[in-house]
Amino acid sequence: MKHLFYALLAALLPTTANAGEAVTYSSNGAEYEGYRASASGQSKGLVLIIHDWDGLTEYEVNRAEMLAKKGYDAFAVDLYGKGNRPVETGAKKAETGKLYNDRDKMRSLILAGLTEARKKAKSKAVVMGYCFGGAAVLELARSGKATNIVGYSTFHGGLSTPEGQSYPAGTPPILVAHGGADTSITMDHVAALSKELEAAGVMYEMQVYSGAPHAFTVIGSSRYRKVADEQSWDAFNDFLESNL
Repeated sequence: MKHLFYALLAALLPTTANAGEAVTYSSNGAEYEGYRASASGQSKGLVLIIHDWDGLTEYEVNRAEMLAKKGYDAFAVDLYGKGNRPVETGAKKAETGKLYNDRDKMRSLILAGLTEARKKAKSKAVVMGYCFGGAAVLELARSGKATNIVGYSTFHGGLSTPEGQSYPAGTPPILVAHGGADTSITMDHVAALSKELEAAGVMYEMQVYSGAPHAFTVIGSSRYRKVADEQSWDAFNDFLESNL
């Protein structure tokens, strides 16, 4: 299925070869491998991409390239470790479980990737992610530890807030792109997050796409919904234009 997914995603992109590069960096003595794609022309700012539960794959690489062509420096962060790209469902659950159970480590790994990204990019950034990566985006937003972030965006990501956490005053705007037919993360979760953000005074926008299930942006899968994918990408680009 993955080879079909990559082939279909590549078909949507310009035929030129990827202009970015793999980047090895370290965090707490361990090696990680991200992907940097520099902006075409004058940079409008930095976009940090957090991968889904597969780890950093060609999907995030191609999204980074798409953003670079739009004039943004893009950096896909690695939260699993260099060479660790799980294939089996059990292995994916194990990797995400490690980070869900150690939120401090999850945040530190995102910040390590952000630090690496800023070595060759403007400091002002938007952080975005898919599925597990979307949950990680909100984890970073709640931490309040990232500096010079002007927005957060999650695509069909986890929306629940762990007990004891909250969104601090001054949290930058949040864009949520969600499938109305998502049975994993339901509309009840969307409503709960909306109430939470309202109470915290956080600016937010929630885009809900009718008939779109969980992981609706994953081209080549039975869950892919072309209209929802394209509309959410357009909404994200508008979000970038407004905040970067």
